[in-house]
Amino acid sequence: MPANVEEMFSVRVAPWHGLGKIVKEAPDSAAAIKLAGLDWDVIQSPVYVDDQKVDNYFANKRSDNNEVLGIVTGRYSIVQNSEAFAFTDSLIKEGEVKYETAGSLKDGRQVWMLAKMEQEYSILGDKFDPYMCFINSHDGTGAVRVLMTPIRVVCQNTLNAALAGAKRAWSTTHVGNMADKLEDAKNTLMYAGHYMNKLEEDAHRLTDIKLTAEKYGEIINEILPITVKTSERQAKVIQLRRDAILHAMKADDIRKFAGTGWGFMNAISDYTTHAEPVRKTETFRDNQFSRVVSGDKLFDLAYTVLNKVA
Repeated sequence: MPANVEEMFSVRVAPWHGLGKIVKEAPDSAAAIKLAGLDWDVIQSPVYVDDQKVDNYFANKRSDNNEVLGIVTGRYSIVQNSEAFAFTDSLIKEGEVKYETAGSLKDGRQVWMLAKMEQEYSILGDKFDPYMCFINSHDGTGAVRVLMTPIRVVCQNTLNAALAGAKRAWSTTHVGNMADKLEDAKNTLMYAGHYMNKLEEDAHRLTDIKLTAEKYGEIINEILPITVKTSERQAKVIQLRRDAILHAMKADDIRKFAGTGWGFMNAISDYTTHAEPVRKTETFRDNQFSRVVSGDKLFDLAYTVLNKVA
């Protein structure tokens, strides 16, 4: 096995390691926003083409550096960072969550705050820390979203499964009166707790799935196929990814679930959470973070195929 594959999982840290700023001491969202350098507003300017104003289109810009974040229509309603995250303050005051990090992606087109739920979960003998990531967009792609990101503490893997009957991501109203904010906060906590309970149920179900060598081969060939149309270069890259997943399955903290669907999904999670890209671009950590919190296509596909062949 190539040496770079052997080193992929030697040091496993949280997938947002090195991103954003630590805001653990922030007593509320306003303080967290300031600590993270997100205390700027979005302003709108008219759009011109060849000195001709384009009707009903505007440029969303940062107030601190005039960076253009996106082009939107006149129907777009700006939600400032201070408005977007204010509904979480009641969760902080009640001791339900604690801010850990906050930052921005794509030069401020997306801003995020990561909060750790105070309630701990134990699943099949492993400690899980449930995190909620709050994301606000300024490029016209969406409003405030909340995404559950459970971390298996022993290996810092994210288990972001699309569970039937439990939301992993949802939107909030993020503006309005205090009653609306409190209702949003209450619903957010309810959805998060429901997801974690469903994840525990699914872990037990996946542990009962016995993964034979034949089934494993069938799954890996479907999620990472090598066909007659695959070029030699592509085949080498795909084989490296296959080897890395197999290597992850042999890790001490995953080996105890060897031969089960739960062990396989943890190996896939290990790979999608921590594997280094073939080429490191300037934005690879931002892209990795987006995949972790929003969901990784390979993880989702592996989960679907596993349940199909089980």
